[in-house]
Amino acid sequence: MVKVGVVGYGTVGQRLADGVVLQKDMELVGVADVEPTLAILALKEKGMPYNLYLATPENKNKFDKYGIPISGSLEDLIKKVDIILDATSAGVGEKNKVLYQRYNKKAIFQGGEKTSVADVFFHGYANYEKGIGKQFLKLTSCNTTGVIRSVDCLDRGIGISNVIMTIVRRIADPGDYHRGLTDALRVDPVPSHQATDLMLVMPHIKATGILIHTPVTHGHIITIVATPKRKTTKEEVLELFRAHPRIRVVRIADGFLGNASLFKYARDLGNLRGDMYEIAVFEETVEIFEDQIVYAINVPQEAVVTPENIDGIRASMEMQKDRLEAVNMTNKYLKIGGN
Repeated sequence: MVKVGVVGYGTVGQRLADGVVLQKDMELVGVADVEPTLAILALKEKGMPYNLYLATPENKNKFDKYGIPISGSLEDLIKKVDIILDATSAGVGEKNKVLYQRYNKKAIFQGGEKTSVADVFFHGYANYEKGIGKQFLKLTSCNTTGVIRSVDCLDRGIGISNVIMTIVRRIADPGDYHRGLTDALRVDPVPSHQATDLMLVMPHIKATGILIHTPVTHGHIITIVATPKRKTTKEEVLELFRAHPRIRVVRIADGFLGNASLFKYARDLGNLRGDMYEIAVFEETVEIFEDQIVYAINVPQEAVVTPENIDGIRASMEMQKDRLEAVNMTNKYLKIGGN
């Protein structure tokens, strides 16, 4: 049983903790944070199902004010685990790495950290083998994770030489106010980091892309033009997508009009917090144009990286050496893809 700790109990950290608990071959030792945030207050109201460790001892009085029990310090948590999922704000993970190194512990960092923080830039399906036994892994960002899932799916089935992507990116997570109240779009310079990140994980594919920030909170919509290495058909592409456990093919004709439709559907399914682990491919956007594959996906940014984090634990801890065996175990316990 691999012992896991989650550092940073925010949007991603909550979901990572829940995901670890569902794994029958892992144990969540506890979570750590710095402030009694709404997420921590909700944890208390639910009866503290997870042990809480304090990353900032000087803030203990703030937790005492709410009667929130503390199980120890961040260092106490690190000592008890085999591996840490660091879900802190960008830049904090790199500072925490000093502690992980001090106690010779393994750790997985999120997409906001610099790539240099880890030994491997990791994706469960695309390069699982490179993460086996490594001390430090870094996950791709939520939108990059979704893009790589779909491109890797096509690359393994057909072969892809290059991709061009346009990312309509949500500006903030639900409940975030720090970006202000906006009514504007913002365009970033080409290439987007998602394109360059894809090439780091999948160096045999050339990629470029445009990123547009939009004032919504539920998911990214990404359009992709992929050049296959051989001729293909729309039917073959859809068949590959449908066979992938972490890709959900949906139809506009059925009412899946965009990001909000998928968020509502996840809530109607009874998924905790309205989460969805799968990306969605809109069937009516899949076309073959001038021998190129065109399609659009929806990426539910809050939960989409959870499976790949679990894959990372499996690789780093050498729980499974085989890529498909590992991702299938993750899928099974998260009940993804019909499991």
